[in-house]
Amino acid sequence: MTEPQALDPIPEPGPEPMPEPGAGAGLRRVQRAAAALRRGGTALLDPDPAEGVGPLILLAAETASAAGLGEFTALAAGPALLLLAPSRAASLLGPQPPEGAAPVAALHLPVLTAANLQLLANPLAPQGIPPGLTREPPPAGAAAVLALAKFARLLPAVLAAPAAPATAASQRVPGVHESDVAAYPDALAAAMQPVAEAAIPLEDAPDARIVAFRAAESGAEHLAIIIGTPTARPASLPAPLVRLHSACFTGDLLGSLRCDCGPQLRGAIRRMAAEGAGVLLYLAQEGRGIGLVNKLRAYALQDRGLDTLDANRALGWEPDERRFRIAATLLERLGIKRVRLLTNNPAKVAGLAACGIEVAGRESHVVPPNGVNDRYLATKAARFGHLLG
Repeated sequence: MTEPQALDPIPEPGPEPMPEPGAGAGLRRVQRAAAALRRGGTALLDPDPAEGVGPLILLAAETASAAGLGEFTALAAGPALLLLAPSRAASLLGPQPPEGAAPVAALHLPVLTAANLQLLANPLAPQGIPPGLTREPPPAGAAAVLALAKFARLLPAVLAAPAAPATAASQRVPGVHESDVAAYPDALAAAMQPVAEAAIPLEDAPDARIVAFRAAESGAEHLAIIIGTPTARPASLPAPLVRLHSACFTGDLLGSLRCDCGPQLRGAIRRMAAEGAGVLLYLAQEGRGIGLVNKLRAYALQDRGLDTLDANRALGWEPDERRFRIAATLLERLGIKRVRLLTNNPAKVAGLAACGIEVAGRESHVVPPNGVNDRYLATKAARFGHLLG
């Protein structure tokens, strides 16, 4: 019986990607506030001190209940506004006038009920808009409020009001600073560390191993599927072959025909194995970063006639919410700073390069349409700029 090969050690992390002092506390504040919103509770957001205003008490519309709304009302010291992405507000009240356009829309609701909040947050909810909705100027920190909801993988629709004095101390409501929210994506990436490693022989790559990465302040886990020894490639290759693959439960695991993710995943592994080495980063950013639940909602909107891009916008998300700082950090942890990127998406090339990874070349990775995903692939090319020719 052949002895198992020893695994190459993971390089020790260098000082550059580590969080700045205090970053861990900011990460924990964001995670706790996001968790409170997910479970239907309240959270506090302190706007930038330069704004000269006090904290906001928050309640996510998607998870609002009568009990949560009662808690919110008891802790509020002023009128409440529903903060929404402008794209969602436009579907309710029509487009904002250009002179009044803002990155966040704020609506006043004459009648506050959990059912009304959920209806206004979700374009898939039964039709019927509560009467009397009016646009109002968004409060300071509104963009950070919606970002916090997105970090919680909730629909970006949050009820906000000025908080009563001493709310956090008296009620133990989790609080977060606007600066914590702004720093969160980069701080989370910098906190990623390898936590487990094992040889996992794959059908198409018997010498594969997997390294799991996680930040202490986050439950999200990202994987590096390493084939061969990417750092010891032949001199004829300018850099190891690398793919950034967003997790896709429906395509990768279930074999969904709506996308090309499963064939791209398996095809990338086969190609790396044929070349003798490579790294596939399997990133926990399902649905272009909106999460599995929201991806399923986007699918339902696509069944009503929207394409991928417009479905994401209808939910209040950007067309692509992915960022590449975590991918760059994982590559650095593996000792890889120069890559040949296996992708059809120029945005990945530009995004990874902007994070300090040298992209020596782009390798095409086209999967032909299957009769079901033809429109999806056409949208990728026409509206997301993927190079599928």
